[in-house]
Amino acid sequence: MLEQAFASIAKESPDALVTCWDSVSLAAAKPIADVALKLRLPTLSPLREYVQAGGLMSFGTSLPAQRRRAAYYVDRILKGTKPADLPVERPTYFELVINLATAKALALPASLLVPADELIQ
Repeated sequence: MLEQAFASIAKESPDALVTCWDSVSLAAAKPIADVALKLRLPTLSPLREYVQAGGLMSFGTSLPAQRRRAAYYVDRILKGTKPADLPVERPTYFELVINLATAKALALPASLLVPADELIQ
């Protein structure tokens, strides 16, 4: 399945690649990053795990922060609060993470790095 997607990407010659937040693409983050770099495609992802695997950048919420908030909800439910009585929350913190090695390999301008919350080597 990924091989077909990679072949299609190479054939179409896009300007960039945006990945989704799902278990299939997250499990294939490294091969996706490798192919994108080989094709000289900057990548944007919703999770920092893609950047750690070699993708260019991510902009999204922090999974550890979301897990901490989920633990809070589980604690409240286990202590007797009805789930319907708990408020729905939206993430309030978003982070821009950039992979320096990938940015250099793609010869991107240094100005791209300025707004980053974190730079990964």
